[in-house]
Order: sequence, then structure tokens, then C-alpha cells
Amino acid sequence: MPSALDFIRDSVHQQHEAWDKALADLTPDQMHFRPNGQGNHIAFITWHYVRTEDNIVQFIFQNRKPTVWIEGSYDQTFGLPRTAQGTGMPAADAAQLRLPAIDQWMAYQRAVWQATDSWLNSLVEADLQRQVSFKPFGDVTVMTAVRIPIVNHGFQHLGQVQHLRQLQGLRGSDM
Repeated sequence: MPSALDFIRDSVHQQHEAWDKALADLTPDQMHFRPNGQGNHIAFITWHYVRTEDNIVQFIFQNRKPTVWIEGSYDQTFGLPRTAQGTGMPAADAAQLRLPAIDQWMAYQRAVWQATDSWLNSLVEADLQRQVSFKPFGDVTVMTAVRIPIVNHGFQHLGQVQHLRQLQGLRGSDM
């Protein structure tokens, strides 16, 4: 029977593959499409989620280790906020956010996936019970902090991306 850690590793790996497939064939116009000029576009949703995972895994779980975003100077490369990740961003600002060409973005995204995989591979089962201070949840176990804002949150946003693909007449990627 797989352990909880094996389940988490497999879930995160599946999610990363699904994100990569959902974005790989998109044009800049498709990335920034907003139905009826409303809601968040795929680029914002993607930036928000990948930045969130980067912040949680690097900064929170690894005792304030610099994020891939900061270490790689992606904020400067892409001309995007240094520390923001979109949480609480005004809708007008989110609508204005632009990502570069998909191949440039994917370099950052895949670097985050690699950093997350490295961290997950360094864990042992007991590490999942370690307490971390995590806003807005307070003191929670690593297991809870992976499950809610990474696994659950990531798949929820991936569903939004799939929906926006379909609204544009694009085939949804197999998850």
C-alpha cells in the first residue's frame, strides 16, 4: 500500500504534467483570453498558481529559502512583481498581467516543478507531521500545507484553465 508521502508525490507529479499539457500549445492571445472581458485569464491563473507553489515550497517549507522566481530573476525577465503572487490582486490589475511567450514561461514553471520534486524527494514520511506556520491556516502539519494550497488549490486552478481552453474552442488536455 502506498504511503501518504508516495500519494503526495504522485499527486503533485500528475498535476505538474497536467499543467504542462494544458499550456504547451497556447498562443499569447489564448493565454490572455477573458470571456466577455470578465474573469481571470489563463496567464494570470497560471502565474498565480505557480508562484504560490514556488513560495510555499521554497520559502515556507525550506525556512525562507529564496524562491525560484527570485533566484532566477524571473520578476525582472518578465517585468512582473517581485514578491506578489496574485492573491488579493485587484481584478483590473490581474486583467493587465501579461506573461511572455509560452516557451519562456515554461522555463520558469519547469524550474519550479523541479524544485518541488527535489524537495518532495528529500522528505521521509515523518516530515509530513512537522508543524509549519502558514497563513492563513496558522500552525499546520506539512501534510496539510501540501494538501490544501498545493494539491487541492493547484487542481482547482487547473480546472479553470481547462474551462477557459474549452470556451475558446480548444480541446481540453487529458488530466
